Amino acid sequence: MSDYAVEVGTWDQFEDAATAVRTAVFVEEQGVSEDEELDGNDSDAVQFLARDGEYPVGTARLRFPEPAVGKVERVAVREPYRGTGVGSALMRAVEDAAGDDGATALKLHAQTHVEVFYQQLGYETVSDVFEEAGIPHVEMRKRLDG
Repeated sequence: MSDYAVEVGTWDQFEDAATAVRTAVFVEEQGVSEDEELDGNDSDAVQFLARDGEYPVGTARLRFPEPAVGKVERVAVREPYRGTGVGSALMRAVEDAAGDDGATALKLHAQTHVEVFYQQLGYETVSDVFEEAGIPHVEMRKRLDG
């Protein structure tokens, strides 16, 4: 199955499921500290959750630290589901929601090992490599066609 349903909601609705996915990917797999992962910005963000049946397999969040430019954060897909379309489905949902909220562009900090994934979705790298949570990242941007 490659067409995952992505739900859009709030932190109150998705906290348990999103935390489970992010903990598995960022804390357990990548060694990010829990304090850094749960940064206190979730209640201000639009939350996205992909499920396989009832099982949460991917998540992302969208914030608007500046008007008209959405910031995509905490994109995570459980390891067995990578390459199956979950990440692309999440990003489509994020882009649709951002456009609905009046965003003209999106930006994100991509781990360098997934830079190509975002390039395939139309994101352009706009920075040199920098470190976040001990992991190399680049800033990427994409204009949204209203």
